[in-house]
Amino acid sequence: MLTYEDVTTYFLKAAAEPGLVTHPEYWTNGRTLEREFACTCHTGSCEESETHSSCTLSFTWSTLDTALSLEGPLGVCDFFHEPDEHCPHLHTSDIPPLAVDLSYLSPLNSSGASIPESTLLSLAQMLKLRASELSSRTIETRPGITMILQDNRLQPDSLTLQQRVELPIWHPDGMRGLHDEAHTRSSRFIQRHHPTTDDDEEDEDETEVVADNPRPEEWLPQVMIDVCQDILQVLDAFDTVRMHKNM
Repeated sequence: MLTYEDVTTYFLKAAAEPGLVTHPEYWTNGRTLEREFACTCHTGSCEESETHSSCTLSFTWSTLDTALSLEGPLGVCDFFHEPDEHCPHLHTSDIPPLAVDLSYLSPLNSSGASIPESTLLSLAQMLKLRASELSSRTIETRPGITMILQDNRLQPDSLTLQQRVELPIWHPDGMRGLHDEAHTRSSRFIQRHHPTTDDDEEDEDETEVVADNPRPEEWLPQVMIDVCQDILQVLDAFDTVRMHKNM
């Protein structure tokens, strides 16, 4: 079983090794009982962090995530309705992952100097290309530019980048592993046969595929290390792009 505390702890430990400075925050939604986590990361000293690139990692953990991490497809069925052996939830491998958002911010430090629109577009495109190449775990990369009103004129304030990571919380091989052929996953899975009656003899071959002790503690720490390495490389990409602006 994977918990909210496990995910946050694995990330903070993974971030400490390469030297990422972290500022974690924790919330609980009193109405939905969802738990939220956000952690701003940067390199270098905290005193100079406002002038350097940073990344905020965030995710929301719900009671459904707890059910999924514990029982996989069976958790979907139990979470939404009374168990039914013919429910399609028990015969599917489409288990939603935990979505983790990465929000990067890098001040342009334009000092009031006007930056041509063509230059801004070039910087955004360069940032997207470099960040995509350097990110091994992300599934989406969207660059942007924030503006501020200064002297009655809109001025570019910072470069931004939004990325998303999908963490498999039930199967150690991620979403691809859930769709492997049966013979390739026999060592990791067991089949649960449903008892049959005279009325449903035609369904006697139906089985429910269940994870055989997935042990997320064996693979999630490495996934978090990969995510933190991606963050470091994208932060470095921001510095490279900002240097290009000044050339």
